[in-house]
Amino acid sequence: MSALKRLMPFNAEQAVNILSEFGPLVLMFIVNAMYGIAAGTWALIISTVVAIVAMLLVLRRLPIFPLIASTVTVVFGGLTIITHDPMWVQIKVTIFNAMFAAFLFGGLYFKRNFFKYVFEKTFHYTEEGWDKFTWNFAWFFVFTAFANEAVRLGFKDERVYDILGLQMDGVGIWIAFKVALIMPLSGLYAYYLTRLMQRYRIPEPSTPAGTSTASNGQRPQIGAANGSGRVPVSAGERSGPAKSDIREINHG
Repeated sequence: MSALKRLMPFNAEQAVNILSEFGPLVLMFIVNAMYGIAAGTWALIISTVVAIVAMLLVLRRLPIFPLIASTVTVVFGGLTIITHDPMWVQIKVTIFNAMFAAFLFGGLYFKRNFFKYVFEKTFHYTEEGWDKFTWNFAWFFVFTAFANEAVRLGFKDERVYDILGLQMDGVGIWIAFKVALIMPLSGLYAYYLTRLMQRYRIPEPSTPAGTSTASNGQRPQIGAANGSGRVPVSAGERSGPAKSDIREINHG
């Protein structure tokens, strides 16, 4: 069993999330190199729709973050096909990430933490922890928006560049940048945030399993079983939003 888990370290939901992120971009990279940006964009749109259908079939639901990102991808990909201008599918990343960062910063300013609203029924952290998580994630979106624009504007589609011995146009470099740099960086940053959130974890506000009411008819005090006043936390309990949950948000 342990050998199987080493070979297949992801559950079904995590595997679908990862494939939905990497699959369309990798396919676009290959098709663009062989047939050009129009065919590559079609590959991106079709594979994105297939990824959404796969999520629905495997997970029996549509996670909100990849659904929003995929919808934006299809819309901007369609604009690229209609106008024959790759700028649309490239700038989509900048617009989506910048707007989401502004949304997160706005929520912090008005004391309406978006991630707490979405995850608080599953994960339990201090207010400081939720704010720090959101603050870090918002700045990561700002960074990726600026990085995307730097690559988009720095490498023109009409020129051919020699990158490590490979002849690539501007769009090819942009796709490679997304696949080879941004995606792995997102995974590493998600891992960092899950470790960070362990510092702000608080006990789940519920009665420990196996207890009901005290002999006097009153509800027993939480943590009474160990005298600590705190709910025992099992070793297997998740310590933070799963990396696949976080990666969903940076699907763009």
